[in-house]
Amino acid sequence: MSDYATRRRMMVDTQVRPSDVTKFPIINAMLDVPREVFVPRDRVEAAYVSENLDIGAGRVVLEPRTFSKMLDALDLTNNDLVLDLGSGLGYSAAVIARIAEAVVAVEDDADRVKEAQALLSEHHADNVILHEGALTEGAPEHGPYDVIVIEGAVQQVPQTLIDQLKDGGRIACLFMEGALGVVRIGYRTDGIVSWRFAFNASAPVLAGFEKETAFAL
Repeated sequence: MSDYATRRRMMVDTQVRPSDVTKFPIINAMLDVPREVFVPRDRVEAAYVSENLDIGAGRVVLEPRTFSKMLDALDLTNNDLVLDLGSGLGYSAAVIARIAEAVVAVEDDADRVKEAQALLSEHHADNVILHEGALTEGAPEHGPYDVIVIEGAVQQVPQTLIDQLKDGGRIACLFMEGALGVVRIGYRTDGIVSWRFAFNASAPVLAGFEKETAFAL
């Protein structure tokens, strides 16, 4: 049997800490949540690799470096209500739930929602609400949110999601611009979001978050 606790510590020591992520709540949450449990059965051995983990249908679990740096840049507190979009089998929600006050995790695949529900409950993530629906729609009935995290890349962010962010709230997005990706943190003030560069990373663009191409006749 593989010693996943050792792999987890190695992930934090070689992928998270060297990326300037030093906040104890993030480090502790990532040491605490068994990443191998929240990936498809046939991907368990790859759970701790330093790259995005494919979970099928164009979706990934973000690599530990990208995910931890996003959380670090968002400056999460234990008073935050967080909208986690594209939570897959629940890994990101389980980690965020240990840092924030509560998490609303949105997933568009019914089977994933069912599996995530069982896993989150088994791992005592009792402050996570799972919501099945389109990622682009968010979960307005539980908002507005202090923080929004998108678990995958985008080319643009639908206004429907920006509308669910509290004034003074922040959103982390990985914008793919051609082959290059940039994580930016958006801060909403008086209804307007201003974006600041955080770091470079890459991931597949989520369905529904592509840039609308202008159609010319």
